[in-house]
Amino acid sequence: VQLVESGGGLVQPGGSLRLSCAASGFTFRSAAMSWYRQAPGKGRELVARVSSVSDSTNYADSVKGRFTISRDNAKNTVYLQMNSLKPEDTAVYYCLAYTSTRSNYWGQGTQVTVSS
Repeated sequence: VQLVESGGGLVQPGGSLRLSCAASGFTFRSAAMSWYRQAPGKGRELVARVSSVSDSTNYADSVKGRFTISRDNAKNTVYLQMNSLKPEDTAVYYCLAYTSTRSNYWGQGTQVTVSS
């Protein structure tokens, strides 16, 4: 199983980034996919989740209306579109797959820094 995140970087407040997580080694369409983040000195928190069946989504209150999670089952990829970024969004962002075998797999993370 492999999850490879990309798309992180440095962006000014109010800017946008799109993160991607390319998955392999499991049945992607059957997995619930999530994005988590961990800021310096803080615990890892759920940012957004998309289900495997109905593509229903859930978001942390802090990102509702600004972030959008989506998935492309043909490309085995999940995305996180982040708009109106704030300095408090600065963190390492991780992709998580919860598979049909009830296993959790994490990516290596990608750094997002929001600063002027």
